[in-house]
Amino acid sequence: MSRVGTVRNIVIVLAIAAAVELLPGGGRAADTFGAVLLVGFCTGVVYLGLMLYREHRITLHSLGTRHRGMLYGALALIMAGIVARGRMWETGLGEFLWFLAIGLAVYLLFAVYRFWRAY
Repeated sequence: MSRVGTVRNIVIVLAIAAAVELLPGGGRAADTFGAVLLVGFCTGVVYLGLMLYREHRITLHSLGTRHRGMLYGALALIMAGIVARGRMWETGLGEFLWFLAIGLAVYLLFAVYRFWRAY
């Protein structure tokens, strides 16, 4: 990329930041745009998960019910931990329980990985 293109992109980003800061309602527009980006990102993550599931469906079903449940439970526990981190870290007990839950999820993922590699 040329130096002129880089300078142009920096000026565009600074102009957008100035508009958000100085224009009335700019913060709400930025929040709306951020929400749209978040929805798009989450849609992409879900689509990636769907594609990975379709590619590895036989491997997942060969794990058996117990280990497949451990895998899905660990993924759900990690997702819940990501969502609840802000509220849980407000107290010492909540922070301890958060680390305990994430540690359990990592242990479950490792146990499933060891079982998968065993055969």
